[in-house]
Amino acid sequence: MPHNQKKSTRTTKDPAETSVPAPLPLNLSLEANLQEISRRIGDSSDIVIRKFNSESPHSLSLCFIYIDGLVNADAVNQMVLQPIMENGALNGGTLTTGAAFTLIKDHMLPVGGVKEGATLEGLLPLLFEGYTLILFEGLQTAVAADTAGWEKRSINEPTSQGVIRGPKEGFTESLRTGTSMLRRRLKTTDLRIEEYKIGQRTGTGIALVYLKGLASEQVLAELRRRLNAIDTDAILESNYIEEFIQDGGLTPFPTIQNTERPDAMAGGILEGQVGIIIDGTPFALLAPSTFFNFFQSSEDYYQRYDISSFLRLIRYGAFFVSMLLPALYIAVTTFHQEMLPTTLLISLAAQREGVPLPAFAEALLMELTFDVLREAGVRMPRTIGPAISIVGALVLGQAAVQAGLVSAAMVIVVSFTAISNFVIPSLAIANSIRLIRFVMMFIAASLGLFGIMSFLMVLLIHMAGLRSFGVPYLSPVAPMIPRYLKDIFIRVPLWSMDIRPKTNLGKETRRQAPHQKPKPAESANGPSREQQNPQGEGPA
Repeated sequence: MPHNQKKSTRTTKDPAETSVPAPLPLNLSLEANLQEISRRIGDSSDIVIRKFNSESPHSLSLCFIYIDGLVNADAVNQMVLQPIMENGALNGGTLTTGAAFTLIKDHMLPVGGVKEGATLEGLLPLLFEGYTLILFEGLQTAVAADTAGWEKRSINEPTSQGVIRGPKEGFTESLRTGTSMLRRRLKTTDLRIEEYKIGQRTGTGIALVYLKGLASEQVLAELRRRLNAIDTDAILESNYIEEFIQDGGLTPFPTIQNTERPDAMAGGILEGQVGIIIDGTPFALLAPSTFFNFFQSSEDYYQRYDISSFLRLIRYGAFFVSMLLPALYIAVTTFHQEMLPTTLLISLAAQREGVPLPAFAEALLMELTFDVLREAGVRMPRTIGPAISIVGALVLGQAAVQAGLVSAAMVIVVSFTAISNFVIPSLAIANSIRLIRFVMMFIAASLGLFGIMSFLMVLLIHMAGLRSFGVPYLSPVAPMIPRYLKDIFIRVPLWSMDIRPKTNLGKETRRQAPHQKPKPAESANGPSREQQNPQGEGPA
């Protein structure tokens, strides 16, 4: 079966179960089929059953079943009910049941998707996807017409990955909307979309999106294997998939990117990554991912390369500040006061003179207070959340200093640390730093700078051993591949990035023609100096 038609049909088994019964065919009796459907899905108020009988004594009997709210009511009425119920050949009873089935399936349903099924196990999942089922009296085969049309959110600007310059649209909770947004950006026959159904009770749609010839076959095979191995009741958000398929579960660092920007996913797919879109959430996944992918923003490619490089270096600096600044403050003020200039040391000592807490307890108190304020700002209503978080931080910080619980320097350190954490474009790596920061603070309070350097070494060794679907987490820095460093710490001009990096384990491929650096146009006074002397030789 082609991959784009592949469906994962596993179910979660109870340990007491020894076997799964084989699917039973439909009954010849229409009433028996309706009773079995009612037994399986209950007498829910949103299940609509409409029966149809022809006027002939040897009548044709069939029924329509659909779920109100999952279908487009106009499509059901105009494309399914009306064509069948107003057809003279069907209403007059001149056709056999088999002929009526063929006529309806092949000629009377002006919808894009028409399927047939012979078991309830195959038909009921279609019912929950917005199909209208047509069951026949005396026939063990039914027709399913695609009439899906549930309410969904319109396309809006992403809330977690905003940009100043660039597209303003983000993914929605609709799987098909997500794939269509990628199709609009990648108008190529090489784009492949494979769909899966995962979750016994949710039947969540999962789409694997990649470019044939760019994505690594090893990565694709491993992704398919891990998706097929998922055996669970429910998939409600992309993090469910992320935790089931990611490498290195015992690590604070994310090995799979998440994004709600279609342009960011299209850019990753063009680099050889594989996109995973999950129905029901606007956050899609990109794999494999390296550590440096989390510091790249889609806006880096929408503005000049020098500005983008400067901002990217700021992000790396903010990463180290967010992770190390409180720990360094604790270590220096506790163990290494001799490293500070005398004036600064006297100033800090004067501020801490009335503070009853040690530096570690002081920093821990402020960090936890800020995290509480941040979570409160997220959970509160939007109209008052920002105001409460800002006012709360100002009031609590000022009051804590005046009460002598913390020093003013500690408030500055914690505030700058928090601001630096927001500079990082990926929320996943920013949250990882929040956890590492607390470990750093504890080690700094115990072992000082020696402990910080030792822990950094352990962290570096841990990162060097991580893999994302076989790709080294620190590539192309470790292992070092100099020609692939053009888009890691800085971004060189687009015209110089003609080779696609090989970090996806695929073949090194060329993304554009070489030597596209713009040259000065010929002036009115004659050819330019470069055109007169293209080899860079001396005056003729």
